[in-house]
Amino acid sequence: MERGSNSESTNKADKQKGKKLGSKIEPFVTQGDHNARDLRSWAKRTGFVSIFSGEVGTSRGRSSTNRDGFRGESGGGSMSPKIESDPVQATTRNRSFEIEPDSNRNRNNSEADPILPERGENERGNSEASANWNNGEHNKIDDEYVGRHESIDIAYPGGKGESEWNQPEMKYGIRDNPGFASLIYYGMQHYLSLAGSLIFIPLIIVPSMGGTDVSHSSFKDTSTVISTIMLVSGLTTILHSYFGTRLPLVQGSSFVFLAPALVISNSHEYRNLTQNKFRHIMRELQGAIIVSSIFQCLLGFSGLMSLFLRLINPVVVAPTIASIGLAFFSYGFPQAGSCIEISLPQILLVLIFSLHLRGVSILGHRVFQIYSVPLSIGIVWVYAFFLTAGGAYNYKGCISDIPNSNMLNDSCIKHAYTMRHCRTDASNAWKTADWVRVPYPLQWGIPIFNFKTSIIMIIVSLLASVDSVGTYYSTSTRVNSKPPTRGIVSRGIGMEGFCSILAGIWGTGGGSTTLTENTHTINITNVASRRSVELGAVILIIFSFVGKVGAILASIPQAMAASLLCFVWALITALGISTLRYTHTRSFRNIMIVGVSLFLGFSIPAYFQDYYQETAFILPGYLIPYSAASDGPIRSGNEQIDFVMNALLSMNMVVTFLVAIVLDNTVSCSQEERGVYLWSVVEDLSVDPSCLDDYSLPKKVSKVFGWAKCLGA
Repeated sequence: MERGSNSESTNKADKQKGKKLGSKIEPFVTQGDHNARDLRSWAKRTGFVSIFSGEVGTSRGRSSTNRDGFRGESGGGSMSPKIESDPVQATTRNRSFEIEPDSNRNRNNSEADPILPERGENERGNSEASANWNNGEHNKIDDEYVGRHESIDIAYPGGKGESEWNQPEMKYGIRDNPGFASLIYYGMQHYLSLAGSLIFIPLIIVPSMGGTDVSHSSFKDTSTVISTIMLVSGLTTILHSYFGTRLPLVQGSSFVFLAPALVISNSHEYRNLTQNKFRHIMRELQGAIIVSSIFQCLLGFSGLMSLFLRLINPVVVAPTIASIGLAFFSYGFPQAGSCIEISLPQILLVLIFSLHLRGVSILGHRVFQIYSVPLSIGIVWVYAFFLTAGGAYNYKGCISDIPNSNMLNDSCIKHAYTMRHCRTDASNAWKTADWVRVPYPLQWGIPIFNFKTSIIMIIVSLLASVDSVGTYYSTSTRVNSKPPTRGIVSRGIGMEGFCSILAGIWGTGGGSTTLTENTHTINITNVASRRSVELGAVILIIFSFVGKVGAILASIPQAMAASLLCFVWALITALGISTLRYTHTRSFRNIMIVGVSLFLGFSIPAYFQDYYQETAFILPGYLIPYSAASDGPIRSGNEQIDFVMNALLSMNMVVTFLVAIVLDNTVSCSQEERGVYLWSVVEDLSVDPSCLDDYSLPKKVSKVFGWAKCLGA
């Protein structure tokens, strides 16, 4: 009876003390298992911070106060401690200490929560704690531990880092419908922010595929390819939105396919081809893309992608994506430097808009950050027009309408390069283009299927899949959705393969894949509405039928395009490196794997690219890195194998990916240290079946694919 009365008086005192401090800790309700994201969310809402670990259990004072302002008091007497489950660490801990929030607690918000200890340490700590209590050591004060106790910041795999908790909420989620007018605005906003990735690839590959001399016909071909990319991008985005992962992601001709296109177009067999060179190379690319796309379809729809995902994690994805952007450093500023008075203002403006003025709002919209690319293009384009009209690029005896080099007189040859890259009227395609032109399948002719180019594109399609996997996960985290299951990822990759088949049939010069820059667009616009992306795709399709639009975009001076691509490629590099936030970035293992893979990914291709020095007298400097397929050091006697091996080992992204995936899967470590993606599992669905509603297929389609469990249908 006395003990009961004592306990009742103690409870009353505790309640009065809690009311006095005005603090309340809400209960934590588990959902079947201890999810790190839910656990940490509960801890942040309640202000609860666990200070117990294996080391703390060995000795702890009667009234010691830690750095966060929590005071621990012993229960007193000879009462044995109570053991409860720690909701943050998902382990048992000593409950004889009563956690009370200090009245003058002043914790810095930037301080991180304590690190989650390993399971073995928890068990060892619990056993040691029990022994210490039995020996009466709970009455000792460990001031030394209190002085050295520090919180350790870690990245929680599959969860949200400290910076992501401070991100603004989305204006519109995946399934939100803000209204027709808003949908049009947000849809156009989405595609305008991706203008550099959608329209500038043809400005690079078409002149290369047409030879070093740019003629009127190549400008016309460039405008046709731009219109085709706009059409295919709109179609494939709608297909992926309905039948793929259903995330608000734009599909387009990615820079992943740019390097192999340049490698194939600069091979020996096409180097000296003069008649119909562009069409012949385009048909070769079409055949290779169709073959690799069929392979990608099989990889996704068969469920083999689920097995391949076991080898992919942020330590592999980060350097691979980063190498895609870094690989074009030899093209970027060397091309932009041909007209420094245009390219330098272009680079400065896009950086000022996207960085220095990113916080400036006009009518509640961050115009400069969202529209940094189209705004800078418009301003510099007008500036270049005035330079051209003012005679800055007029030379005596030289006409502004650039013909082929064999039609130039000797006095104009040294100025032809400048006029072609700087003048805004170097192309008259916008004058001769039709108002209405519908890109149609096989418009360049019947595709050519070649073994060596098909093998190259199959390997590249794997890298495109790796790129898309990283984009899926990053986007799902940003839009506050459940991470996609392996089946959903397989479905998305399979649909990307099908979309690439369409790109090969229409002839865009590259496959269709998820644009990595899309994640950045969602971050700065805070709009993830699936309907806005779909309506924007419809608008893009309509513009693709207007021939004048593609022709005007084709007339952008090449110096402007190259200078803007310096920003776009840098953005891709940054997005790739940012994927490392899902790993333990202070791990020596991870640092070494990323560093070695990036270094060898550029050093080994440099050996292949510089092996045949005579190429420097044939091709311009920015195309030399893509000539190693025919001039590389591998000489096995089989021309097909030699071409494939020299081509693959001369591409930075391929070598980086191979080194990273081999090292990451052979050097042992914990799953948390690797940053393995925590895809949703079946147990999650049993607890909350609605957690994957954002990825659910339409009902009629779901019935058709209901048998395909591997696709998450």
